[in-house]
Amino acid sequence: QVQLVESGGASVQPGGSLRLSCAASANLESINTMGWYRQALGKQRELVATITATGRTNHADSVKGRFTISRDVAKNTVYLQMNSLKAEDTAVYYCNAIVWTPGSQYDYWGQGTEVTVTS
Repeated sequence: QVQLVESGGASVQPGGSLRLSCAASANLESINTMGWYRQALGKQRELVATITATGRTNHADSVKGRFTISRDVAKNTVYLQMNSLKAEDTAVYYCNAIVWTPGSQYDYWGQGTEVTVTS
């Protein structure tokens, strides 16, 4: 069982920056993949960025060059640095953890943190 607690969501103006944090209850190196997803009102949840246990990262095309996922293994925390925010980045952002065991995959989700980009 992995518990995830997000923080850092806020209301910000277009062009602004925010850093989201996701604190995990397990050692990050025991989690195969950590990720950030977002869900805007009336839309499906979409992948924003992922980071593997070895530190390899992946970012959605819509956020490349603006968002950066990173981690602090000592703090069991994953971050999402969001720069040059746009109105279309408005959504609830969720932290995700995927743990693989032989024959099974376990998905864990945080409660979400809301980001609003508005002038």
